[in-house]
Amino acid sequence: MDEQLLNTLYANQNAEKAFQMAKYMKNQFPFLGIIKPERVRLTSPFIKEARQSKRVDWEMVDQLWNLPEREFQYVAMSYLLAVRNYLQAEDINKLEALLTAKSWWDMVDLLACNAVGPLCLRFKELTDSHILRWAESENIWLARSAILFQLKYKDQTDPELLRHIILQNSRSQEFFINKAIGWVLREYSKTDKEWVRNFLAEHLLSRLSVREAGKYL
Repeated sequence: MDEQLLNTLYANQNAEKAFQMAKYMKNQFPFLGIIKPERVRLTSPFIKEARQSKRVDWEMVDQLWNLPEREFQYVAMSYLLAVRNYLQAEDINKLEALLTAKSWWDMVDLLACNAVGPLCLRFKELTDSHILRWAESENIWLARSAILFQLKYKDQTDPELLRHIILQNSRSQEFFINKAIGWVLREYSKTDKEWVRNFLAEHLLSRLSVREAGKYL
């Protein structure tokens, strides 16, 4: 663990902002009270060094994840995104562990779209070994990750896989699942409006999903 990083973040905590940030996140986690621009500034030397290392230090990621304040998980995610090109297929298991620990939309969406997504493009076998299992999971955050992992794929999206994963979850009453379905359809409509329009015509989805999906149609 980088002691200088810890000391820097602890030295810049702000109780008033911490209260507001925790409130915004439904008091799911305690915060130091360091807003994103300030956190990025404070951690930029650490992230720069991480990129230069060309390796993934999972022990450090786990240590950051286990600290109580949410900013430490944000730093861990920034670190992982900085070294994501060095992730290997087997690291999907470590990402799965993170997705199911201290789970909330702020962390799950970032990892699903920016770490899991690129990793699955490089190692296509992970779709069968992990993503399809996640799509059927009772853990809503794994299911949401399966829905969203193709969010930034654009013309590399596999529409039949997208169809399968959405239909696997289309009867859910869970807000975070239905919101994700609408979000991924809305994003894919920028690439293939006709496919999304036909999908919405052919399948019964929640009102929330339909509303989100149709914003660009």
